[in-house]
Amino acid sequence: MALKIALVITAISIALLAIYGADAAVSQGADQGFLPLDHKIRGMGLGGPAMILPIIAFFISRKHSSKPLGVMLLVTGAMIIVGGAAFLSMPPSEQPRNAMAEAGPLFVVGAFQIALGALKIRK
Repeated sequence: MALKIALVITAISIALLAIYGADAAVSQGADQGFLPLDHKIRGMGLGGPAMILPIIAFFISRKHSSKPLGVMLLVTGAMIIVGGAAFLSMPPSEQPRNAMAEAGPLFVVGAFQIALGALKIRK
C-alpha cells in the first residue's frame, strides 16, 4: 500500500512539473503563461510541492524496493535540473538580479532526488 501511495505522489509531482514547465515556456518571460499566475506564485504553487512530494514518496516507501519508483524519482530530479538550467539560459534582461541564488537550490534538490532514485533502484 505504501508503495502505491508513493507512486501516485511521485506521478502527481511529475504532472505538476510538466504543467509548470509548459506554463513557463508559454509565458516566455512575460508576467504569466496560460495559468493566471505570476512566476513567483507559479513556483510556490506548482514547483514547491513538486520538489517536496518525491522526497516524501521515497521515505514513505523506504522499506520497499521499486524500480518504477526509482525511475520516477530520477525523472523528477532531471526535470527540476533542466528547469533550473532553462531559467539560467534565459537572456540576462529577463533574469532577476539574483538568478543563481534562485536556481542554485533547484540543482541541489534535483541532484538529491536523482540520488534517492538511484538508491531506490539499487535497493
